[in-house]
Amino acid sequence: MRSSRRPLVVLAATVAVIALLTAAATVRDTGRRDKVGLYSLGLGVLPDGTLTNIPVGSTVAYLPGSRVIRPGVEASAEEREAAEGLARESRRWLASGSVPGGNGPYGDMVTDALLDLHALTVDGGAALAGNSRNWRYVWPRDASFVIAALGATGHTEDAMEILDFLAGVQHADGTFEARYLPDGSGPPDDRGLQSDGSGWVLWAVDYLLGTLPPTLEGRGLRSAILERYRPLIERSTAFLLSEVDGPDALPTPSADYWEHRERRLTLGTAAPLLAGLESAARLYTDLGLADHADEATTGADLLRTAVVSAFGSSGYGRYPGRSARDAATAFLLPPFQPEALPGAEGAWRASLVEMARPAGGLAPGAAWPEQSISWTPQTSLYAWSAAANADTERAHELLSWIDSHRTSLGAISEKVGPEGDAAGVAPLSWSCAVVILTVAELDRSAD
Repeated sequence: MRSSRRPLVVLAATVAVIALLTAAATVRDTGRRDKVGLYSLGLGVLPDGTLTNIPVGSTVAYLPGSRVIRPGVEASAEEREAAEGLARESRRWLASGSVPGGNGPYGDMVTDALLDLHALTVDGGAALAGNSRNWRYVWPRDASFVIAALGATGHTEDAMEILDFLAGVQHADGTFEARYLPDGSGPPDDRGLQSDGSGWVLWAVDYLLGTLPPTLEGRGLRSAILERYRPLIERSTAFLLSEVDGPDALPTPSADYWEHRERRLTLGTAAPLLAGLESAARLYTDLGLADHADEATTGADLLRTAVVSAFGSSGYGRYPGRSARDAATAFLLPPFQPEALPGAEGAWRASLVEMARPAGGLAPGAAWPEQSISWTPQTSLYAWSAAANADTERAHELLSWIDSHRTSLGAISEKVGPEGDAAGVAPLSWSCAVVILTVAELDRSAD
């Protein structure tokens, strides 16, 4: 374990401040527009290595190249020395990888996003979704995107630590809980299983392997990763195959990224399971297990056909049959699928209009109950989809929007209010990760 990792400790005073902010966060404004407060300007690292939230209205600053809070005049010499040491380590970590778009208009945003991801990954590889009270957990979904972003920027060891955490909490049958306590002791509540996690984790391992260089060292690391996570691959694949083993080859209903209990299957569950099975086929091929690869390929083919039939025949809504579209439409296109499913690109473009919000970003879905709040996870997902599908103009448009709506400390918040103010938890690791991946995609397309 590297010295950069921090124990998960948050000051009691900060918790109290954030609790008050959270309690007053969401209110209705005459029933027509939704308002949500900003919980914090960002996160900070204290001289002893603990994480804290920086309250709205604060004038604190970071030491360069870090999320370490610059000590005030009242700080002792020991605190100053400790803070400078943590900041030097942070700069070394940043320099050990790459910064996509570092010389372009998004260099500052990507740098800030990387530093936030680094700070949010604590002891034991727990990739926290955020540092505010209700986000200080590990969602397998969010963590999978962090793995991909760290792989894309050359921080492979960090990505593997997160995979170690996920492998350690996964159930023997290949399922994952919705979220986990950062010490890996289990879920914090009874939200239950969310089956998309198994698909996302397979996708993340596959994506991580794709970021390794084609050198002798890279090939050796590739083999080591495959063997190290073979049990994770096997458990996850077995679960996904069991999910498509019914007469219609469709998975059972599960909560997805909306975090709502569902009685009907959603596209937000079916599409990640498809991506996971396709990844499993490639992973088993790399492992030299042709029979297992063929089984995963067959499962993926069955599920793809079923998704096109159940969802695609009516325009790829959130549910089978005619229903409002949501941001899971992005999961039907590259970079999540080898190629867009039939009719998916048209549905994706239509959903952009249907999910648009007043401030300029997107909602999680056309039927999302809040009518005026933009969400950065979905906006960044659509930026990445645009970049991966040769719509670079739209990718730049969405990235620029996210960049212009960050907090004063550079954090990417979860939401943006109808008047364009950053809102909700900040930073949010899922949004940070997807922004990094989007800019990396644009860099590749420009080469």
